Amino acid sequence: MLAVLSPAKSLNLEPVAREVPVTEPMLMKDASSLMRTARGLTQKKIRELMGISPDLAKLNYDRYRNFELPFTIDNALPSALTFNGDVYRGLSARTLADDDLVWAQDHVAILSGMFGVLRPMDLVQPHRMEMGTKLETRRGKNLYDFWGDKVTKRLSSMLAEHEAPTLVNLASQEYFKVVRPKKLNAPVLTCEFHDWKKGTEPNVISFCAKYARGLMARHLIEERVDDPEGLKDFAVERYRFVPEQSTGDRLVFGRPFVPAT
Repeated sequence: MLAVLSPAKSLNLEPVAREVPVTEPMLMKDASSLMRTARGLTQKKIRELMGISPDLAKLNYDRYRNFELPFTIDNALPSALTFNGDVYRGLSARTLADDDLVWAQDHVAILSGMFGVLRPMDLVQPHRMEMGTKLETRRGKNLYDFWGDKVTKRLSSMLAEHEAPTLVNLASQEYFKVVRPKKLNAPVLTCEFHDWKKGTEPNVISFCAKYARGLMARHLIEERVDDPEGLKDFAVERYRFVPEQSTGDRLVFGRPFVPAT
């Protein structure tokens, strides 16, 4: 079983406090080509493509210009320990034990606009390249065109090593669109996380759902869940499996919403 996550815009660039095993991104040749394209973008073009402020455009312009190959432990950080949004607060990869990180390497993947597919310990340098970015390359008008079937083929290859080859979708719609389920050699199971306020119907609250996806990924890692049935045992921060709202390819977990104090 292989779970896929989305990356995050915010990054934690603090050095890792211990030695960890690291790997090179699996689609590095393609990523290098995309880096060369990104390096040629002007600040104005970055601002227009991403809809971001001039300051953020300047930051990412500088980051693209500073890409340094090859990636090493001296100039890059492991992906799961670098991304720092809501999903990664839930995952909290820097607090995982070494053997957890080793297990996660074969059971968790991160869909990436810049790198296609990342394993948790694949090295990355600071960047921002959302999958929905309409960056034109020789392969097409956007990143979905650029990656084509490559992401799906790589995921299929990873799944082929599993006894229970199921792809668990913990990613956003924007990122999961790069996967072509009909071309996978495995079924897809999507997890949804619902919260409800008093007197309202359950619904997806964005930041809660993102955090819960990270919690689920951590649960899979720590409990070594490698079978779809094991997902139903997820019971973290009051989330519980809701069988009456779930289907064969969609597992729903819910909890009463409690606002932050």
